Amino acid sequence: MVVKLNHEWQTELLHHKGATDPTTGAVSVPIQPASTFHQYDVNEFGEFDYARSNNPTRQSLEKAIAHLEEGTDGFAFSSGMAAISTVLMLFSQGDHLLVTKDVYGGTYRLVTEVLGRQGVDITFVDMTNLNEVAQSFRPNTKAVYIETPSNPTMKVTDVEQLVRLAKEHDCYTIHDNTFMTPALHRPLNQGVDIVVHSATKFIGGHSDCVAGLAVTNSPELAERIHFLQNTLGAVLSVHDCWLIMRGLKTLHVRMDYASKTAMQLAERLQAHPNVARVFYPGLRSHEGYDIHRRQSEGPGAVFSFELSEDQDVNQFIEKMDIPVFAVSLGAVESILSYPAKMSHASMPEFEREERGITDRVLRLSVGLEHVEDLWGDFKQALQN
Repeated sequence: MVVKLNHEWQTELLHHKGATDPTTGAVSVPIQPASTFHQYDVNEFGEFDYARSNNPTRQSLEKAIAHLEEGTDGFAFSSGMAAISTVLMLFSQGDHLLVTKDVYGGTYRLVTEVLGRQGVDITFVDMTNLNEVAQSFRPNTKAVYIETPSNPTMKVTDVEQLVRLAKEHDCYTIHDNTFMTPALHRPLNQGVDIVVHSATKFIGGHSDCVAGLAVTNSPELAERIHFLQNTLGAVLSVHDCWLIMRGLKTLHVRMDYASKTAMQLAERLQAHPNVARVFYPGLRSHEGYDIHRRQSEGPGAVFSFELSEDQDVNQFIEKMDIPVFAVSLGAVESILSYPAKMSHASMPEFEREERGITDRVLRLSVGLEHVEDLWGDFKQALQN
């Protein structure tokens, strides 16, 4: 089922059907904290009966993200990993999944240490190599899990080609769209079956809420995901639903500003003698530049860079003053992360090295600071 927007995306962001309270017309959807709801008919229950199954505030967020991803059904979870874990519970013992090789460390931990123990077989594949993907399908392959740009090496997957291969093998496609958000990329329009987000990141945008989202345009998948959401119970609290809806309202302007700053910083760092390389799909030198430009509406606000061998990573981090040095990304403040000890700490060192995640790679999520202030901070840290 194809869902099309009535206006430009940034207009829909503010004026979609779920943007106001249908009862009062309030432009901020109210927080409904009730855990249970009185039923007026013993034989026919109302739309809401128990908050784990459904809640008016959560429903507003779920409708909003479905609309903005141009899907039909959305689901809100207590974290990004709760969204990913619930979606991957669609699969059973004996099933086989193809997972992008340089996947987020939390997803790597889930598929290797949890799904593997439950009898789901996993093959990590370089999704930029379509021949390798095509040769990795098995009779029991049920899904292809995509992350593009990948975390943290920013590899770009050709989504339309991956979807074509998956459909040829009667497989689902699942796309982690955290880095791009629907502001820059809407994978359901390219045939993807399920989109997942860590809404903690850009969608929430303010480092004050942990949340996950999933969207589909398949009625069959929506029914199965809702069953799992209700059964497993990792639903998003109503207050956090409200925070995510508040963050959504400024998503477009935040992504637009931060992406422009990221582009300038990436270009300058690429030319700096103390930086070995920069991973960013906005750079023409990036091997996935043309593909990313075709399938997305911008390069995003996250890039990674590798310091040259003569640079001390610890000293560089200590000298940086403006970015927060922390786990996470996608906030109004810039966040500098060290994947080897943060996002990918659960991945064995040899696995990280094989994927290009060396001990000299750092990831920057660009916030809303002035570009010259950020660049000045980089220059002094690199010089020292």
